[in-house]
Amino acid sequence: MSMLSRIADSLFWLHRYMERADGLILTLRNTYILSFDKDLYGTTGYHPLLDAYTMTEEAKMDALEQDVPKLLQYVLSDAANPNSMRCLISKARENARGSQDKITKELWEQVNGMYHFLRAEDINNRLSETEALSTIDYLQSQCLLYNGIVDSTMPRGIGWSFMNIGKYIERCLQTVNLTDSYYSALDYNLEGQEDLLYWRRLLLSLSGYELYLKTNRGNAHSKQILTQVVINHHFPRSILYSLLRIEKYLSDVIKDNPLPEVIALQRQFGRLRSLVEYTDVNSLNRENLKQQLQSIREQTWAFSAELSKVFFSYS
Repeated sequence: MSMLSRIADSLFWLHRYMERADGLILTLRNTYILSFDKDLYGTTGYHPLLDAYTMTEEAKMDALEQDVPKLLQYVLSDAANPNSMRCLISKARENARGSQDKITKELWEQVNGMYHFLRAEDINNRLSETEALSTIDYLQSQCLLYNGIVDSTMPRGIGWSFMNIGKYIERCLQTVNLTDSYYSALDYNLEGQEDLLYWRRLLLSLSGYELYLKTNRGNAHSKQILTQVVINHHFPRSILYSLLRIEKYLSDVIKDNPLPEVIALQRQFGRLRSLVEYTDVNSLNRENLKQQLQSIREQTWAFSAELSKVFFSYS
């Protein structure tokens, strides 16, 4: 059981770190491209990215925005930034190494290749103004390739279930954090008349812009977007979609591990799912929207900690 716990832990964090890297590069690419648009609604700049993925202090965010090449290095290649893509891939690689007999050769080679690319001596030169976008595009394509390799080569056993629980916990938290960043910039006002140009930054960071345009009408963007990113169970990066996937893989894990502690874990997850699933967007306002997002975040972290305690023997 101790060996199973260690390997399950490694697989959980491997996929979680890779999901965070994928979300980071997706958000960075869209923010970088849109930064060239000097529109009225570009005032958020890189703040949502830095806030959601790096937990950087406000003063440092302001300083980094004045020097985009330095910002790119900080986000992607800075070994001193524990939340940089370089550090995320390094952590993913360590977890892949720790579970190498349970992952495929193709998966290991993909993670290892990304690791060496981000540690190359010329990586900061690649992030200069002339090569920045091509480097970002390459890293995004490598994350997409990783996801394809995992999906097409990994066996569907208990390890697969732990990997996906990690992935969707991470995705849930990313969506909460990005959504909170954009609504907090508006003081959580759901009655505002912000143009879609403001909201497209959030939607593009979640790969949800096209879906939004195809399924929504009118100008009530604040509430319509909140509905899509929180409770739309067809949108792959909505909070509810992530929770539904966690529920599926958690069920598979529990089926193979009938531990007495899992009953409490299931109940804890059920409360989290209900909190999200029964969100009434029309009843949310400035006062309770912030609290709702904070509650989802806190309960997701609490569930993740309890899951680790039950299956990985640590809290």
